[in-house]
Amino acid sequence: MEFYSTNNRNLRVDLRQAVMQGLAPDNGLYMPVSIPKLSDQFFRDISKKTFQAMSFEITLHLLGEDLPSSVLRRIVDHAIQFDAPLVTLEPSIFALELFHGPTLAFKDFGARFLAGLLGYFAQQQSREVVILVATSGDTGSAVANGFMNVPGTRVIVLYPSGKVSEIQEKQFTTLGGNVTALEINGTFDDCQALVKSAFIDEEINQKLLLTSANSINIARLIPQSFYYFWAYASMQDKSSDLAFSVPSGNFGNLTAGLMAKRMGLPVKQFIAATNINDVVPSYLQTGLFSPRPSQQTISNAMDVGNPSNFYRMLDLYDRDFASLSQDVLSYSFTDKETKQAMNEVYASKGYVLDPHGAVGYLGLIKYLWQSTNRITGVFLETAHPGKFREVVEETIHQKLSLPERLNKFLISEKVSTPLSRKFDDLKSFLLA
Repeated sequence: MEFYSTNNRNLRVDLRQAVMQGLAPDNGLYMPVSIPKLSDQFFRDISKKTFQAMSFEITLHLLGEDLPSSVLRRIVDHAIQFDAPLVTLEPSIFALELFHGPTLAFKDFGARFLAGLLGYFAQQQSREVVILVATSGDTGSAVANGFMNVPGTRVIVLYPSGKVSEIQEKQFTTLGGNVTALEINGTFDDCQALVKSAFIDEEINQKLLLTSANSINIARLIPQSFYYFWAYASMQDKSSDLAFSVPSGNFGNLTAGLMAKRMGLPVKQFIAATNINDVVPSYLQTGLFSPRPSQQTISNAMDVGNPSNFYRMLDLYDRDFASLSQDVLSYSFTDKETKQAMNEVYASKGYVLDPHGAVGYLGLIKYLWQSTNRITGVFLETAHPGKFREVVEETIHQKLSLPERLNKFLISEKVSTPLSRKFDDLKSFLLA
């Protein structure tokens, strides 16, 4: 499969180069030249397959010409070692729980798949691969743990000081080994801008073999499409229209869902649910994209003011606003509304939402209120509530029992390097 840059469709590379570079030389994001549709037989048999078998078939369909099937199977089997159960809240409302991996966040799927691919490519290199990643919370922990002790790789995580939860921070600042944490005096957008600047700096790229593990890397998006298919496969009733509500920050998760639809998944509607960082909801209402500094909320992983994958969304629809706005609706919600949803769902259904899942739930409910069709609605629960223990316990007035793997991180000592948001400081650190 070939990949082009969103800034220049004539700039084309193979899978290895797209994954190893992460960001195109012209600062664009890589996209597949074509996204082939899965067969009708695939969808007829989908409920009979295991999660791993289904994911391998999708991977083979997309990347079968790029790598041996034995390598692809090993990568998929490593990435898909945990379930993504569909939990019933009401007869037509489901939570897709994506937090059953090692760091209890949906990004475990993409990070482990990417680690497998990069590990394979790194073995063919004569020098170390440096993975540079910005995080607003869960990306850092998923990537750091996914690449922990992978031969030939070094991971550098940039995160905004004081703007991630304690547990999220501990999950990537306590590992040591080939993982380094840089605590940036700024916002997530500052961290993301630093990473992008590093990728286009000639001196850095002459001395280091850089790649990204953020959702700007196309290898993160491909496996994130798997669990949309798995949700569909898990449904007993496939006759009603299907809607997915996706809590959205950098919009990689939603873009993966749109790619799944392009591969043939029968989705009637996507809902992009955001917190008060509502750049994309504003765009879908006005047609104007106006990035701005992010604001801090209790759903911190979505505190993004200039979402990278917005440009991939535009490209999927050939920058046709009418087509995109037909497939994707978008709503934003305040912290007050988020807490109210968490409290009401726990009181009425006994189900504990994390703040991000609560935003997804609110988006789905708002869409269902407005829809006259028969809809099966799925919202994505992207992180375990225990990762946001303080705000969850304060909201639902109940103590949470943390999984042992979260407790293990809490008792470990944080090690990070403070750094300003100036690019020269990052460059000096990387070249030191």
